Amino acid sequence: MTTFKDRSDVFAELGTKLTIAEIFETLLDGPVPIRLTCYDGSSAGPEDSEFGLEIKTPRGVNYIATAPGDLGLARAYVAGDLEAHGVHPGDPYELLKAMGGLKFRRPTALQLVVIARSLGWELLKPIAPPPQETLPRWRRIALEGLRHSKTRDAEAIHHHYDVSNTFYEYVLGPSMTYTCAAYEDPAWTLEQAQENKYRLVFDKLNLKPGDRLLDIGCGWGGMVRYAAKRGVKVIGATLSAEQAEWAQAKIAEEGLTDLAEVRHSDYRDVREGEFDAVSSIGLTEHIGVHNYPAYFEFIKSKLEVGGLFLNHCITRPDNTRVTKAGDFIDRYVFPDGELAGSGRIITEIQNMGLEVLHEENLRAHYALTLAEWCDNLVKNWDDAVAEVGEGTAKVWGLYMAGCQLGFERNVVQLHQVLGVKLGDDQAWTVPLRPWWKA
Repeated sequence: MTTFKDRSDVFAELGTKLTIAEIFETLLDGPVPIRLTCYDGSSAGPEDSEFGLEIKTPRGVNYIATAPGDLGLARAYVAGDLEAHGVHPGDPYELLKAMGGLKFRRPTALQLVVIARSLGWELLKPIAPPPQETLPRWRRIALEGLRHSKTRDAEAIHHHYDVSNTFYEYVLGPSMTYTCAAYEDPAWTLEQAQENKYRLVFDKLNLKPGDRLLDIGCGWGGMVRYAAKRGVKVIGATLSAEQAEWAQAKIAEEGLTDLAEVRHSDYRDVREGEFDAVSSIGLTEHIGVHNYPAYFEFIKSKLEVGGLFLNHCITRPDNTRVTKAGDFIDRYVFPDGELAGSGRIITEIQNMGLEVLHEENLRAHYALTLAEWCDNLVKNWDDAVAEVGEGTAKVWGLYMAGCQLGFERNVVQLHQVLGVKLGDDQAWTVPLRPWWKA
């Protein structure tokens, strides 16, 4: 098929009509890497491709044409107007991998005219996105306040985490742990690796019976319960009401109420202090890069002298820019999410007067974790769809598979940073060599 961008004569006649496949090619920067089929009978891409996309409705064309890129494709896919072939919706990893670095470009004004005449002007009028999509950033300001205000942070957490505890049980498995696991062997089960991650954090923090731990952004309380079972008194804080309810019930079920508590609370509202350790596992992504100084100041204020803290979070692979989440992630998964490089995080920790003792990158571990979550979603697909609807289940399959690919390709990383609060004398208060098993 001759592509739109190769046909210089097409602009000589503005009355020229293009097929949907030709329009799709127009919006792509490069060839179509997989098979594309469309409801008008047109097609593009290699005929022998193992994977394919099928545009099934005019609404699907509208979504893709009016928001070229990952957002438009996601809208069409989630709404059911774009169907993926060759993969399960709970794990479209292989399709995304085959699509490679698919990039869209904005059409020129002349191309837009030809596209509009080919489709009909009515088909290019903006339409409502699927109900799973949250508001754009500019509208969030009007309704929920400035980015990373307490009100807006609470709404962002609600959008992401209050989907359904039952749904998360289907995806995360018995550990109910929604952060990167730590594998000693790729053959380990997800539960083994998640238990090992909590063991690693616990050991790095040098915790012992009788110590006090603050776990901020504690999720369903996995770290809280792990530490409490080993005699540590723990307070956890989460902005998700559903997480807090689930965690408190689990704490009671396991007989840990004397040692463990999970609060439905902004971490900034925790009043207690002089903790022996503070853990933050998967929170930093939500707080905003410009809030890093206040965030690490808060951690410092909650530690006693000699107290240890561990920050576990997703990062970018460099420190040249601060990046907001892409359109799909921002509108469907992590509203207001921001990532920076591990160097930026370490710099902010040091600037706050805390000493960094150790850091490590668990990028490969997160790819393995995400593959397991996708596998769980596939196995529990019918139940997951019954719980939250097909559109939401498809969002999660797409998101997790895309993230797996991102970690494999070093688009994102996962870093643990361990530090200590020094006293005025700056004395070294920890063993001379690492005291934990990797």
